[in-house]
Amino acid sequence: MRITLLQDDITRQDADAIVNAANSSLLGGGGVDGAIHRRGGPAILADCRMLRASRYGRGLPTGQAVATTAGELRARWVIHTVGPVFSASQDRSELLASCYRESLRVADELGAASVAFPAISTGIYGWPMGDAARIAVGAVRATPTRVTDVRFVLFSQDAYAAFEDAVAGTAGGP
Repeated sequence: MRITLLQDDITRQDADAIVNAANSSLLGGGGVDGAIHRRGGPAILADCRMLRASRYGRGLPTGQAVATTAGELRARWVIHTVGPVFSASQDRSELLASCYRESLRVADELGAASVAFPAISTGIYGWPMGDAARIAVGAVRATPTRVTDVRFVLFSQDAYAAFEDAVAGTAGGP
């Protein structure tokens, strides 16, 4: 597997699948989630509503992943995953790692060769960027998958630097 870092807008990625840092409602929100829904158009929301009406009536559980169409995005699919909210008093790192593992599992089910990830849980969910990068890169590297092209598409220079450290193996802990 090739891991690439990009400082860019994930909604502009030409990949088989892009990963959405979704909220459990699957009905859109802010940050990456809102950007994907806005740029991808109404087809994504329509698929999400069907998922809510069928398998995920109570919402998508934290750490799980599910795919929808990508609508008007350059990708073929959007893989939605719900990251955990950071807690200084409770270790939720396994849930964050699960987001990456489950997204790769769904990508394998779809037959996706290329997947673009954002920095899950680092926005409004408050996960410290360095720790999130370490967990993300570690989970992706440790997950058996047929995906050959993993991209971490990072919005800021600080995020890019944290993921660069994680890929190089120099990222610190929490």
